[in-house]
Amino acid sequence: MAGIHITDIEAAINWWRIRSPSPDGISACAEVRALAEVYALMVYYRESLADESSMPDRARSAWLAWYAQTPDAPCIAICSTAQGDPVCKGCGRTEDEVQHWTVLSPGEKRLVWRRITQEGSAWRFNRYVERAQVADGQDHPPAEVFAAMPPPAA
Repeated sequence: MAGIHITDIEAAINWWRIRSPSPDGISACAEVRALAEVYALMVYYRESLADESSMPDRARSAWLAWYAQTPDAPCIAICSTAQGDPVCKGCGRTEDEVQHWTVLSPGEKRLVWRRITQEGSAWRFNRYVERAQVADGQDHPPAEVFAAMPPPAA
């Protein structure tokens, strides 16, 4: 089972809220409602992952639309797995994840993204943040970069 983490559901809801704001301040677009139903069930049952394959079609379509605007691979073109490292110093993925990236489902890819972001040890999160910005098509670091960074010394 490939799971979609609750934080990704929340990010998709917020993306749709910006993309299709409420006309009256009360109602939400169909995509937000579909994702909110999944989110509410996850909270109610205290689940952190939603099963990617059994998610309702409308919610899955809304999530995939959000997913399509996120960077696909965390690669920053510094691949140390090609040099024999079991985990890439550049992006933080394992050799197996690098080799099989193209066949991973969106949910599986997002779980890898979540893990490497939480670890924050890959060079894309510290030494080469600027390179990661270019690779991700951003002109500023994503919020997770700052969340993964240690607090400044006092």
